[in-house]
Amino acid sequence: MVTVLEAQPSIGGGARTLDLGLADGIRHDLCSAVHPMSWASPFFNWFDLAGAGVEWLTPEVSYAQPFVGRPAAIAYHSLEATVERLGRDGPAWRALLGPIAERPYAAAEVGLGDHRSLPSLDALPTGARMIMATAEQGTRAWGVRFRDQEAPALLSGVAMHAVSELPSLVSAGTGILLGALGHSGRGWPILRGGSGAIPGALAGDLRSNRGEIITDHPVRSAGDLPPARAYLFDTTPHTALDVVGDRVSPFLRRALTRFRHGDGVAKIDFVLSGPVPWNDPEVARSGTVHLGGSREEMAHAEAEVAAGRHPEHPLCLISDPAVVDPGRVVNGLRPLWAYTHVPAGSTLDLTAAVSAEIERYAPGFGDLVVASRCIPASRMVEHNQNYVGGDFTAGAMTARQMIARPTLRLDPYKLATGIYLCSSSTAPGPGVHGMCGWHAARRVLGDVFGMRGSDQR
Repeated sequence: MVTVLEAQPSIGGGARTLDLGLADGIRHDLCSAVHPMSWASPFFNWFDLAGAGVEWLTPEVSYAQPFVGRPAAIAYHSLEATVERLGRDGPAWRALLGPIAERPYAAAEVGLGDHRSLPSLDALPTGARMIMATAEQGTRAWGVRFRDQEAPALLSGVAMHAVSELPSLVSAGTGILLGALGHSGRGWPILRGGSGAIPGALAGDLRSNRGEIITDHPVRSAGDLPPARAYLFDTTPHTALDVVGDRVSPFLRRALTRFRHGDGVAKIDFVLSGPVPWNDPEVARSGTVHLGGSREEMAHAEAEVAAGRHPEHPLCLISDPAVVDPGRVVNGLRPLWAYTHVPAGSTLDLTAAVSAEIERYAPGFGDLVVASRCIPASRMVEHNQNYVGGDFTAGAMTARQMIARPTLRLDPYKLATGIYLCSSSTAPGPGVHGMCGWHAARRVLGDVFGMRGSDQR
C-alpha cells in the first residue's frame, strides 16, 4: 500500500486552489495557474487526466506581452495568426517554433526526460531542433533572428518562467519548449475550477487503489516515517538529508549539501470587480500576460534581481483564469494571480509595486481592486517547504543544476537503498508535469519491487 504524508493541511503543493478569505466564494491558485506542460506530459498522458475529470480550457491567446504606448505582442494559440500579427518577424517566429510545435509530444519527451537517457528515435529530430534553438536564444546571438521588438520580447516573456538571467541556456530552453506548446494541442490552458484539479485527480486514483493520504503530518526525522520498503521524498535534498542523512553515503551527502537555491518570487493575489482594462484590448483574450517591456528591459530587471536588488519596474507574470472559466467569477468578483521575481529571501510586500506596474499597461486597474494579499519571498516556504527563500523552482535554474539535478550521477533520484528523491529538485526540474515523480517511481519499481519495463504499468 502507498501512504502519502503531507505536511500541509491540504494536498497539492504548488498546484492548490484555495479560498484565501479575500472575498466570499473566490478561490485562488496558490502557486501554479497555467498548465501548458500538463497536456503534453508523458506521465499525464499515460495517467489520462481527461479520463479522471480534468478539463483544460484553452484561451485564444496563449500569452501576451503588452507595451506602453503601442500595441501588444500576441502569441495566439494559432501559429499562423501569431505570424501575421508579428509582421516582418512572423516568418522568423514560424521557422523557430513552428517545427517544434508540430511535434509537441516529441518536444515534451525531450524536454521532460530524466537528462540521463536518450529520447526515442522518433523524437531525436525534434530534440535537435530544440537544442539549436536553445543555443541561439540562450546566448548573445539571440538578437540575430528578429528585426523588430515584439517577437524577441514575446519569447523573453516566456523565458522569464525559468527565473534565470537573460540570456541563458536554461531560460532559452524554457522559452522554446513552452513557446512551442503555446501553438500546439491545448496551448496554455487554465484548468476548470483551478490547478487543484490535477492533484485531486491523482489523489482520487490513489485512494481507489487502496492508497492513503495523511495531511498535517510533517516529517522532520526518521521517527516520523512509518515502516516501508521504499521512501520517496518530494522535498529538497536538504530536507531529505535532515531526515535520513545518516543512511546516505558521505560522498553523496557532501554533493547534496552543495545543491543551491535560486532567486525568489513574491506572489500577489487580487480580487477584482471587473476585467483588467488592458491598453490593448487583444491582451484581454489571454489567460497569461507577461509584463516587462522590451527584451533589453527584461534582461536588465533579471540582472538586478540576480545582483540582490529589486528592479525599479518589477517583472510580473499575470494569470486571469476568468478569461476562459466563467465559474471563477462570483457575484461579479474575479481572482487575478500575479507574481514577480525578487532576490532570494526578500521580505518586501510587493503589492503596491506590482499594482503600479499593471497600471502602466492597464490604466484604471487600481480602481477595480477589491482586495489583495502578498506572500513575500521569505514566507513562500510557509505553504511549501521546498520554496526556500521564495525559490519556487526548488533549486537554482542554472545550466549545471539542470544537467546535474540534484547531482551529477547516473541515477539522480536514488539517495540510498530504498530511499529516493522525486521533487522538482530532480530532473527534469520544475513544472506541473509529474515527470520527476514518474522517473523516480519507475526506478523504485525496478530496484525495490523487481518490476521492469511493461510490468511497471
